[in-house]
Amino acid sequence: METVRVVIADDNLQLQRMLGEYLGQQSGIEVVGLASNGLEAIEQVQEKLPDVLICDMIMPKMDGYGVLERLSTMKMTPKPGVIALTALGRDDFIARAIDLGVCYYMVKPFDFAMLAQRVYEAAGETGRADALSVQMRRESGEGENLEERIANLFLTVGIPAHIKGYQFLREAVKMVMESPELMGRITKELYPGIAHRFGTTSSKVERAIRHAIEVAWNRGRVEALDEAFGRNVCSLDDKPTNGEFIALVADRLSVKESA
Repeated sequence: METVRVVIADDNLQLQRMLGEYLGQQSGIEVVGLASNGLEAIEQVQEKLPDVLICDMIMPKMDGYGVLERLSTMKMTPKPGVIALTALGRDDFIARAIDLGVCYYMVKPFDFAMLAQRVYEAAGETGRADALSVQMRRESGEGENLEERIANLFLTVGIPAHIKGYQFLREAVKMVMESPELMGRITKELYPGIAHRFGTTSSKVERAIRHAIEVAWNRGRVEALDEAFGRNVCSLDDKPTNGEFIALVADRLSVKESA
């Protein structure tokens, strides 16, 4: 296994130092560069050629969004995976970062161990990421919250949290994971059950979920979809039905839960 090379860009020098020290102590991670503004971040990426860039979204001279836009024009193969760090949790900010290609969007304050796991994942070191995840669960005595796992998967495939279909899909996945037989009674029980909880109608639930799936597919991120589900999904020209998508998500999360 190769060492994961990391550049950290954050104008909070205390946090930058703490992150550098923590990540430098993790197996297989080497912090090769530090930057305190966006222009320095670009310089460090060009000079150090890291596997992963950890980038604050609010920095002087050039913000994180500017860094992401500049990276998209740079002739680097491969480009570093980017983990966005920010105190801004607004859905539109998250959606913009996703559109610009971030691997993960982490809102401050965040868990350092979780960041290390994301670094491994962004670099394609899934074995190390899984091992750290197991260690974190053992130390905490509990598994990752189901809500967090659903949110992370939706973020990966490109479903923004501000649309109504996000909430309906999240509820549908949780209900199917609790009662798999609902997959055979989508229109008769699943949609009505969600509608009752949110004070709306079954038809609105169905349309909103359809819209959320179309948003994800229209982003055209086939690789992200395949990675999220661990296998090839339908092509961009062949979007899954609501039921197929709910089943894909529930199946993926169930596999991780039982691992």
